[in-house]
Amino acid sequence: MPNAKVLEQKKAQVASLVEKIKNSPAGVVVDYKGINVADDTALRKELRENGVEYAVVKNTMLKFAAQEVGFDGMFEHLHGTTALAIASEDVVAPAKILANFAKDHENFNIKTGFLDGAVVPVSKIEELAKLPSKEVLIAQTLYSFNYPIMQLAIALNAIAEKGEADQEALVSTLVGAAEEAPAEEAAE
Repeated sequence: MPNAKVLEQKKAQVASLVEKIKNSPAGVVVDYKGINVADDTALRKELRENGVEYAVVKNTMLKFAAQEVGFDGMFEHLHGTTALAIASEDVVAPAKILANFAKDHENFNIKTGFLDGAVVPVSKIEELAKLPSKEVLIAQTLYSFNYPIMQLAIALNAIAEKGEADQEALVSTLVGAAEEAPAEEAAE
């Protein structure tokens, strides 16, 4: 039986994990075995640059935290080496980065994840990974809002240019007619 000090430390770790999971809209649980230090360092750097918190966790600690949050569906995936990646802002970032990393490293596998308070399977994590980034989605949305206005401006510009061309044609017709009229009067 562990002593009281160790037990308190473990309870604090579980409480910290519970708080992180509750405050994060999405997270990914991975099996990180078989990657070397250089690859792990590069992965951690990329995750950190994208606002993703990544840490190796003990399966028992994550199991207690998952139980407290209500993620019982996560239990069956908590074996072997386990790391947890969570993001508080960009929901897609952990899935995208870890799925891309898993493609290049055969021993690195996504176990499961959570999204909006529910445990999700690997297939859902892979779907998330295929989504564009938050910035791209915002740009696409703004473009779709501006598109009708842009088309209206193009149409109005075309009408104005056509109007100018029609005016120029009318002026040249009138000028041509005015030049012909004195010539006809002189001929009579």
